[in-house]
Amino acid sequence: MPAASADPARVDPLVFVRYLDVVLLILATPFVLVLGAPATGYLAGAGGWLLTRFAGAAVDRYVARSGNYRTALGLGMASAVLRAWLVGLTILAVGLLAEREDGLTAGVTVLVAFTVYFATALVLRPLERKPPRP
Repeated sequence: MPAASADPARVDPLVFVRYLDVVLLILATPFVLVLGAPATGYLAGAGGWLLTRFAGAAVDRYVARSGNYRTALGLGMASAVLRAWLVGLTILAVGLLAEREDGLTAGVTVLVAFTVYFATALVLRPLERKPPRP
């Protein structure tokens, strides 16, 4: 039986901070539902955000491995635009197919998740820069 190859140099010590938006969405779910927020709106907003968040993370990993700058730039931009459209269309669909309060809840859910994601990205960005070589 081969041993699991866990390289300690490859373990990300900030993984909790990188996915703080996801953790907060998951932890907030029971509280939001118990407090009486529209369940359809919250679950659709959270589901749309989680789907696009993990798809974006997969694209980012692929881009990081890619050696071609044009490919990396194109995929990064396409991913950002498609994520925004998918989340926006999810909010619109929930608002049209369910009650208006569901659409509002989906929008607020995505807004809070994006705010946390953006703030953590701003904090982590300087930590990701590689030091210059001598």
